[in-house]
Amino acid sequence: QVQLVESGGGLVETGGSLRLSCAASGSIFSINAIGWYRQAAGKEREPVVGITSGGSTVYADSVKGRFTISRDNAKNTVYLQMNNLRPEDTGVYYCAAIRVVLATTGEQFDYWGQGTQVIVSS
Repeated sequence: QVQLVESGGGLVETGGSLRLSCAASGSIFSINAIGWYRQAAGKEREPVVGITSGGSTVYADSVKGRFTISRDNAKNTVYLQMNNLRPEDTGVYYCAAIRVVLATTGEQFDYWGQGTQVIVSS
């Protein structure tokens, strides 16, 4: 099927930067959109940013001006550059591939990665 693998998380001080990657692999014909979500301890998962296959983006207000998403369609990989990180950015970051069309059957599914931990120390 399809696998999403996130990488790039870690521990960083306030004001620091991290770059997350999300690589999709498997029987993929196309991916409509890929989004990043995060979940802090004790809180619900929330959307951070998304990007469509055409390059349109939408950011959560809390990360505008600090986070930048980019996409390499040829590699089915999405990057999240996170600058000026704050303690409230701490959480597990998940990527999600939305409306993935399978090359084998033409069916559409959504897929989630396993998450990568981001910790911003104050």
